[in-house]
Amino acid sequence: MNRVFPKRNPILWLVLLTSLLLTGCVNYDVGLNFDNSNSGELVQHIKLGERLTSFSGDSVYEWLNSIERRARKLEGKTQRVSQEEIIVTIPFSSGRELQEKFNEFFSSRANQLSESVQSQSDSELPKIESNVLLEQNNFLLLVRNRLIYDLDLRSLSLIASKGNVLANAGSILNLEFSLKTPWGAKNIQLTETAIEPEKNGNRLVWKLQPGELNHIETVFWLPSPLGIGALLIILFVWGGLYLRYNFMPDPRIQFSPKAATAQEQ
Repeated sequence: MNRVFPKRNPILWLVLLTSLLLTGCVNYDVGLNFDNSNSGELVQHIKLGERLTSFSGDSVYEWLNSIERRARKLEGKTQRVSQEEIIVTIPFSSGRELQEKFNEFFSSRANQLSESVQSQSDSELPKIESNVLLEQNNFLLLVRNRLIYDLDLRSLSLIASKGNVLANAGSILNLEFSLKTPWGAKNIQLTETAIEPEKNGNRLVWKLQPGELNHIETVFWLPSPLGIGALLIILFVWGGLYLRYNFMPDPRIQFSPKAATAQEQ
């Protein structure tokens, strides 16, 4: 049975969040790695600063433990590099499964936080909205993909401004989103909140901005194993028929009555 965070005073949660921003850098990298249209992984790499863990104690470790539990629930696996660092890998086999697992994982985190303070109606916990959408169009051998990711981090700046304790959250929080595909991807900037990525080979990396509405939109192509498999089967059958009727004797002649009589004599 899954545990939830113990109920605490909302002011204590606010102090905890403030201490997170002030006492140590938090590295949170989220990546989507595609092999083809039917195979990929959602990878998360989280590393907390030592000053943060020493100050926050069990609350931070319980948060990391909850990430492990949610990953296992989604058929994922975790690697605990150290007490403060964790790598989570969640596989997916289709665009629909990616959407479901991605959105469920990040929404469950928000739900778990809200459950821990559900008796406190005046809670000051930040609300972070996250949603990914993947549109796919099949062209037999290839699949065209359009990925849209929206992450609302404006609540972080609201808390910082109320407490007058943080001038630049981006200098302390290091948040990244990356996309790796076999043939690379094309970034689409249609809105003012779109982020310009850095390109590293076949990987695009976006630096997410705390305190802002982050919008990512990109288009990329993937090979279709089903389409390629169907084409290979057609070529195999066609090749067999071609060999049969061009390099082998006609069975109507080979097994005709005259041929059978000649063989008996």
